[in-house]
Amino acid sequence: MVSTGRARLSSVQRRLLTLSCLAVVLVTASMAALYTALPQIAADTGASQAELTWIVDGYTLALACLVLPGGALGDRYGRRIVLIVGLVIFAVGSAAPLVLDSPLWLIATRVFTGIGAALVMPSTLSLITAGFPLERRGSAVGLWAGVAGVGAILGILGSGVLIENLSWVAIFVGMAIAGALLSVAACTLPESVDTSRSAMDPLGTVTSALAIGAIVVAAIEVPARGWLDPLVLGATVAGVVLGVVFVVVEKRVAHPLIDVGLFADRGFGSGTAIVTVQFLVTFGLFMLIVQYFQLILGYRPLVSALALAPMGLPMVVISVIAPRLATRFGLRVPAFAGLASIGAGMFLIAQVDVHTSYLDVLGPLLLMSAGIGLCTAPATAAIVDGTPVAKHGVAAAVNDAAREVGAAVGIAISGSVLAAGYGERIAPALPSLPETAREPVGDSLAAALEVVARAGPVAQQLGDFAKSAFLHGMRESAIVLGFLTIGAAVLIAAWAPGRRPTADAVDSDEDVGGLEPGARNGVVEIAKE
Repeated sequence: MVSTGRARLSSVQRRLLTLSCLAVVLVTASMAALYTALPQIAADTGASQAELTWIVDGYTLALACLVLPGGALGDRYGRRIVLIVGLVIFAVGSAAPLVLDSPLWLIATRVFTGIGAALVMPSTLSLITAGFPLERRGSAVGLWAGVAGVGAILGILGSGVLIENLSWVAIFVGMAIAGALLSVAACTLPESVDTSRSAMDPLGTVTSALAIGAIVVAAIEVPARGWLDPLVLGATVAGVVLGVVFVVVEKRVAHPLIDVGLFADRGFGSGTAIVTVQFLVTFGLFMLIVQYFQLILGYRPLVSALALAPMGLPMVVISVIAPRLATRFGLRVPAFAGLASIGAGMFLIAQVDVHTSYLDVLGPLLLMSAGIGLCTAPATAAIVDGTPVAKHGVAAAVNDAAREVGAAVGIAISGSVLAAGYGERIAPALPSLPETAREPVGDSLAAALEVVARAGPVAQQLGDFAKSAFLHGMRESAIVLGFLTIGAAVLIAAWAPGRRPTADAVDSDEDVGGLEPGARNGVVEIAKE
């Protein structure tokens, strides 16, 4: 049985927390692990730029589309078994590129791996929330949120080490081995399941997957095609329409995939918004800063990853204590302080130039890291606490879907603003270039520097001009993300709940979604197997 007191964690709880954190790190690390490997993949497989984009984003698309039904499957059939199945699928998908290494097969295997990730991610959080008593749950969720946030950094760092010493194939080998080992270790965890075993919602599952998928596809294609491209506009409209259909369906079915009325709850709704904005800005930042380190400061992929590594410490440490701040002051205070810190960090990033040193960049990165730790863990806890324990799988999936959609939209905004700013500044230099050089120089700084390298010292002035154009686009992108974050901080702070009166907290704990009075503090059904 799981302890409900303030005693030390049991061995089962420690194992549950450790394996859940390792599994979520693996899933989030896989989102960013291939960023540093794309040049090698292109050289070895002949993948085009569009194919490279989908080798990375096919994983994110599958994860975002299927994470809600993945959470529902865990609630109904058992979160441990869904976690194990997801890890097995993840491991098989990661191993497949060892024998299927053409660009189209790489895209297909990444999509397959994303399906496994969609089963893993909500299961990890819902196992934690079901396996820990209420008084311990905040710290456990905080640690989970902290390591989930730092997972992308660890993915970039780990892949940088492997690329430096081996090849891009080693990244897939590492992910496959990690998935296989964790799937075996997960067999030792206790099972957790919703005892009511509500019927699945196939129509809600399909409409939610299609709605999220359409929005993510639009976000993925924006940087390359632009906001007014027919595909982007069509996918955006389809996503909105399907989202409306999903809401209508969920209000009418007897057993909805998720009670859409939860989004009107101030804690649940504002928590979802916080997570979305935080991942939007974080992945927008990664897209900018990794290119800045490599193309402006001249860092190798591994050094670029090491330059991001310090962000992990404040993120994890503050994530562990932030839920206590939310308990004392309510969600409003850490949400505003965290998002404001992230926004301030983006405005400081907007001041970089060719003469900026790494230490000048490190300060804003640490400020943003602290802000992420301050607001994300309380937001995740608010999402989970807004639902009964029996439905924590779906609540965890909402948290995860918010992360994936936010990441995709953040990359879209960051990439499109960067491309527009770069294109605007580089345009005057294009007419004087040979026709064969105009397109690559106009596309990106990376391509421009390749042209400069082939031309030799005579083209050095073009390289400096291209760097200046990139920095212009980067500054504009950082400013847009900064204003977006500060605006969100103000709006969310006005919406998020403040500190609850003690009596209200007690009352809410006595009657949550029709559960027995003690159900919120314990586990719906946990059996050691």
